[in-house]
Amino acid sequence: MIRTLRALFLARLFREKLLLTGLAVICVLVWFSSLAGQGARFVHNVYVTTAALRDQTLWLANRAAIDTAAQTAASRLEASRTIDSIHLLSEVQAMATEAGLRNVNIGDTQDVSNGQFAVHTLMLTATKTDWATITAFYVALRQRSPYIGIEQFGLLADKGNPSLLNANLRISSVEIVRN
Repeated sequence: MIRTLRALFLARLFREKLLLTGLAVICVLVWFSSLAGQGARFVHNVYVTTAALRDQTLWLANRAAIDTAAQTAASRLEASRTIDSIHLLSEVQAMATEAGLRNVNIGDTQDVSNGQFAVHTLMLTATKTDWATITAFYVALRQRSPYIGIEQFGLLADKGNPSLLNANLRISSVEIVRN
């Protein structure tokens, strides 16, 4: 078969040989490009998997210390002071009103439970407010720590009036589930 192809190739004119050779080179370049892309994806996947395995190994190696720290932290919580989702919403609204936040939008609570503990989270957006009011709200939240805490905090200047601020907070509370 190779002899037949070779004879067919040699029987062509020079410009046809050049065109066929060019097409073969282009096909080989496309193939190598595809192969290089697959190789790069493979190397990236190996890197990501290795990093994930290294992290998991670290967590597993420190399991005893993590369990001890979790037990110690849980022992410091008083079950009667933990807050469920309804009380989280009402307390955050009360703190916002007390701090003087006026343009407040509080989203619905999201609950995650593992059977022993439940974590309740809500989003609070305060628009067109000043720094002192946000600070007063933060101080009120901090006084309820570790039962209420801020997971995420974003602060931007208001586009209409740069002297005012817009704040986005993700606030969470922990509850010891009572059976």
